[in-house]
Amino acid sequence: MIQEKVEILWNREVSPTYFSMGLTCDAQYKDAMPGQFIMIRLEGLSLPLLRRPFSICRQIFGQDGGFKGIELLYKVVGDGTAKLSRATAGDIANLLGPLGNTFTVPETVENIFFVGGGIGVAPMVFLAEALKAKQRDLSSCTLFLGGRTGDDILYAELFSDLGMKVCLTTDDGSKGEHCLVTEPVERAIQEEKPGLICTCGPHPMLKSVADIAQKYNVPCQISTETIMACGMGACLGCAVESRRQSERFLHVCKDGPVFDAEELKL
Repeated sequence: MIQEKVEILWNREVSPTYFSMGLTCDAQYKDAMPGQFIMIRLEGLSLPLLRRPFSICRQIFGQDGGFKGIELLYKVVGDGTAKLSRATAGDIANLLGPLGNTFTVPETVENIFFVGGGIGVAPMVFLAEALKAKQRDLSSCTLFLGGRTGDDILYAELFSDLGMKVCLTTDDGSKGEHCLVTEPVERAIQEEKPGLICTCGPHPMLKSVADIAQKYNVPCQISTETIMACGMGACLGCAVESRRQSERFLHVCKDGPVFDAEELKL
């Protein structure tokens, strides 16, 4: 983990209210793993006082293969992210990371279901690209990506380009199937049980995915989204209820953000 001042390489809208931000950062981010996150705050602003947590979406490499930095994907939902969206290339941000644990994909597992909801696609991108970089064949893997509208469906083409099957759903039917993303997930499990489910998204979606995984006895890893103040386990503000007998609560920043679905009371 390192705290540093970094330069913003780009900050562009990729869909209404969704932004992609590129950041220079220390070379240790080359060793960051899918599921890990950062805490960021713009320099020169008195408010917001606290950093905001975001999953690492991608690692950035130059044409020469050299490591350049990381990419974040975020949604404008309040004053803090609104100010972040107004940042421009060359602005300076205060970055803390990489933080948290990672997805763990056994080498023997080939058929993986990636389930993302809205902004939850960010760590799914990192995971898919990391597996591809290790020469893993992703043709037997499937991305299930859901959103309220078509504007919430992000980076779907990237997964197709990696050789994955892609299933899209929207609540309003504007893109893909007109249903919740969990419906095609359960249908697909009934046809062929995957070796692993990796998922990130809003809490109701995570609970439904975890319930489906338990119903069909499929291992499931969940990347949780929660508000946090420090990112290091000091404030204890990111508590989630645990199923472990030894601990009533777990903390997303130091115990997660990736958990085995059976560890949490969702």
